[in-house]
Amino acid sequence: MTQITAALVKELRERTGSGMMECKKALAEAGGDLEAAVEILRKAGLAKADKKSGRTAAEGRIALKMTEDGRQAVILEVNSETDFVAKNEDFLKFVEQVAEAALATRAATVEELLASSIGADGRTIEEVRRELVAKLGENIHVRRLLRMETENGRLASYLHGSRIGVIVEVVGGSAELARDIAMHIAASRPLWVRAEDVPPAILAKEREILTAQAASSGKPQDVVAKMVEGKLRKYLEEVTLVGQPFVKDPEQSVAELLQKNGASVVRFVRFEVGEGIEKAQTDFAAEVLAQVRGD
Repeated sequence: MTQITAALVKELRERTGSGMMECKKALAEAGGDLEAAVEILRKAGLAKADKKSGRTAAEGRIALKMTEDGRQAVILEVNSETDFVAKNEDFLKFVEQVAEAALATRAATVEELLASSIGADGRTIEEVRRELVAKLGENIHVRRLLRMETENGRLASYLHGSRIGVIVEVVGGSAELARDIAMHIAASRPLWVRAEDVPPAILAKEREILTAQAASSGKPQDVVAKMVEGKLRKYLEEVTLVGQPFVKDPEQSVAELLQKNGASVVRFVRFEVGEGIEKAQTDFAAEVLAQVRGD
């Protein structure tokens, strides 16, 4: 049996990020064998990660990566439970590694991405993720990923802090224009590029709601019909990119800006941290107690 020295414990801590007592216990169980102790801690970490997998993770970061030629780009969201962990150095490193792997591997889904390897030791992203969960004590997961490629246009991206990210494909115009459009999308939250892109079911539902509202006014049917059409046009201006006033110059619409520059927008994607996730009410006392118990 190898003697369990302070240096050996220190090395194990540096390699795994585990606590001192956990490292001592693992080394004792492994008879002082460092590699066996690493394996013991990894298995224990995976078990801890599984216990935390059901907890709500609505904080985190958006990451963007683009190839040098500007023809390919990826955007992804990686979540944590708290903003505190979202700023942790290990979490930031993980997000960067995942984003680089997403661009390099051409993974089309989160599942494909999690199965790809990062680092010299050949561990998969999923293995690294679960070890990070055990180390930081929070549920961490790669929530979504989208890849965009273009042949005839240009891709532009914009990252607002770490919480909002945009990729847009533009044909024509300049790189500066494309960047401005990406910034506009981040600020104004359009849902579709143009009115024709709005799903018929959503349009029909909006028309139904507006009709019911207008009918309650008691005005003649022809007046009601005009009211509905006017409000529907207003709705489409608000939810479509080309219908919105350009954020840098509200006197012109995005459609007018694009026309002046001989450009058009093909598509875009906008990610915001935690959007669509129902956040649970936190019992902080219970959370602290759970951490003390190691739950």
